[in-house]
Amino acid sequence: MMDWKELEETCQHCTRCGLCETRRHVVFGVGPKNADVMFIGEGPGQQEDLQGEPFVGPAGQLLDEMLSIIDLSRENCYIGNIVKCRPPRNRDPLQVEQDACIDYLRNQVALIQPKIIVCLGRIAAMRLITPDFRITREHGQWTEKNGIWMSALYHPSALLRDPSKRPDTFRDLLALRAKVAAVAAKV
Repeated sequence: MMDWKELEETCQHCTRCGLCETRRHVVFGVGPKNADVMFIGEGPGQQEDLQGEPFVGPAGQLLDEMLSIIDLSRENCYIGNIVKCRPPRNRDPLQVEQDACIDYLRNQVALIQPKIIVCLGRIAAMRLITPDFRITREHGQWTEKNGIWMSALYHPSALLRDPSKRPDTFRDLLALRAKVAAVAAKV
């Protein structure tokens, strides 16, 4: 396992897949390195690629609002992605791209040792919770894997496209707040 400095340096110079050819910035992740709660999306979008930080575009602004509802923020939780480079035209990251990056994410999780991981959207949930995860049926449900509580919310981009999903997400956020209160100490 790499330490933080080595891991970030390795990610910054990664050429494991074709995404390295079109990226402007590697989007490593942000937040405290000992956070109890970790949010994981699928991959950076255009604004994230330009700024080198996850969830900074319109979806990121909505994520910040969602977090504030339950007393979370970028100051007390860690935010990252499955892949660290932007897929062209914001398409879903291919399996080969996810496979190239997944060990970086595993290393981040091992270093952070979160008590809770929240997958943002179906791609992250399918990779981290179960390959047949159905976001429309299983959002907000909890499972424990390797001592970490895991759940998934609709991706903020999906909420921007389809506001009818927001009431479900609000209920999921309240359940997340209760789970944080039950298992997390550093929030």
